[in-house]
Amino acid sequence: MILRRCALIVALLVLCGTVSRSFAQEQAPASAPGEPRKTSEPYTGDLSIFDSPGRDRRLQINRVMDILGITAGKTVADIGAGSGWFTVRAARRVGPGGAVYAEDINPEAIHHIETRARKEQVHNVKTILGKADDPLLPTGSVDAVLLLKTYHEVAEPVTLLRNLRASLRSGAKVGIIDRNGNGEDHGVGRDIVLREAGQAGYRLLEQYDFVKGDQMDYFLVLVPAQ
Repeated sequence: MILRRCALIVALLVLCGTVSRSFAQEQAPASAPGEPRKTSEPYTGDLSIFDSPGRDRRLQINRVMDILGITAGKTVADIGAGSGWFTVRAARRVGPGGAVYAEDINPEAIHHIETRARKEQVHNVKTILGKADDPLLPTGSVDAVLLLKTYHEVAEPVTLLRNLRASLRSGAKVGIIDRNGNGEDHGVGRDIVLREAGQAGYRLLEQYDFVKGDQMDYFLVLVPAQ
């Protein structure tokens, strides 16, 4: 009798576990293997919004450049350069012995930066019309890279980061400044960025939360894992 009761209890436990797993599977959101994460539509509006007064102070951009090792004579890549806001600041920092590659996939942004560089007499800027999955930077050309509020718009982030690696010189750092979000709201979680960076062959060197000070923005510094 005792054995029969034990067997009945075990059977009930197995049945309950099966039902619970089936229910959990029904409740879990379906996602196709390898399905790309959500991204925001690349911005194509008025580029002047990126030059809002006080942005230098809010982002502490000079501190950012210090951390990335952007100094005189260095070569920098501004990925998703937009209006060229960071491009011209980096260009002045590296001076005539250095250079800045201003990359964007929007031809209007490239034209805007070229016009801006001439107007502001910044002569060490080189524009590149890149691809969604490849910034098309010259091999072994850059000492520092910054993706400023751009990563959440990158549709093929792992591929882009992999293609970026060939352009990095020894000791180069890759900075990503973005805000936490769901991918579609002009933000992406830092954990997602770190996971994708790892898949692309990078490791986290440092991370900071001082940009803007709103507990939403983050600043990640990556280097090649090998």
